[in-house]
Amino acid sequence: MRFAVLPYTDPAWNLAAEEFLLLSSHEDVCLLWRGAPSVIIGRNQNAYAELDVGYAEREKITVCRRLTGGGAVFHDLGNVNFTFLTDAAPASTLDFARFLEPVVRALRVMGIPAERSGRNDILAGGRKISGNAQCVMRAPDGTERLLHHGTLLFSADISRMTGVLRADPAKLASKGVGSVKSRVCNIAAIETYTGPRDVLGFMDALGKALGEGADCRPLSGDEMQSIAALRDAKYATWAWNFGESKSYEVSRKKRFPFGSVTLAFSAEHGVLTAVSVTGDFFGTRPVGTLEAALLGCRLEKAALDDVLTDDLVGGAVAGMTAADFSALFFPDASDKEETT
Repeated sequence: MRFAVLPYTDPAWNLAAEEFLLLSSHEDVCLLWRGAPSVIIGRNQNAYAELDVGYAEREKITVCRRLTGGGAVFHDLGNVNFTFLTDAAPASTLDFARFLEPVVRALRVMGIPAERSGRNDILAGGRKISGNAQCVMRAPDGTERLLHHGTLLFSADISRMTGVLRADPAKLASKGVGSVKSRVCNIAAIETYTGPRDVLGFMDALGKALGEGADCRPLSGDEMQSIAALRDAKYATWAWNFGESKSYEVSRKKRFPFGSVTLAFSAEHGVLTAVSVTGDFFGTRPVGTLEAALLGCRLEKAALDDVLTDDLVGGAVAGMTAADFSALFFPDASDKEETT
């Protein structure tokens, strides 16, 4: 395995580094990095719905979209991020435990009572210190590659985090808590923590644990040049981070055990002309494959059932069945969570 600490704190550059290293080789890679104040939204999220854009602009908090699904996370220089890149088996499913276990072990050595929780979190004393996300992408040679990355709150500014993130009330209710602030915790504030007291010292200790026995190799000049080009072409652009602001005739949202899903669509003469699927869910295939399959389909259950399969839906929204998704088009009164 190759181990490297990314040299910059520009979030767009670091996200570009993940994609370039994921798709340019078949190496197993572990990265550590920090980002300047920023909100990193999930691949399938609507930036305007997930955060206070005005607050972000006033506070000079950058907004970037990542490759993976899941919810929005706040980064600043008190936050340490880790990334694992590896080949994925054909028809791979998402496997968080494989990558979270070494992180949990490293944290416990430093006196942190870390434990995996839910689908993608690490908790300490019942409070969240890490959120994680995964995706599978196809490399140019056709090989499936897996990206897993996560955050570690060490000394992050929680007040700015709660100011910029718009918490989903349904998500908070399902976790039995009242606010983002009440369910997160900085590692530096944990009484049992025995590691370095500054964020760079913590990052170094974590790196020694995760990179033990690895090929510690910094990025080459050619790699950094390619990453910078990808940053400028994709991760630093408005088109990638915000995309087109498009209105739809109908929008329906529902929370499932695997995340929230918002279906928005427009139709003309009973035929779907536009479909958008957003939320904090994960998937092993781009959600665009599901959206594109529905264009031109008649807005009736039999026609939708002819198009929708568990493989098509579950690949885009992990954990969702074709029946679950079809029901969003035709909810009964007891099934509506939010409709506009």
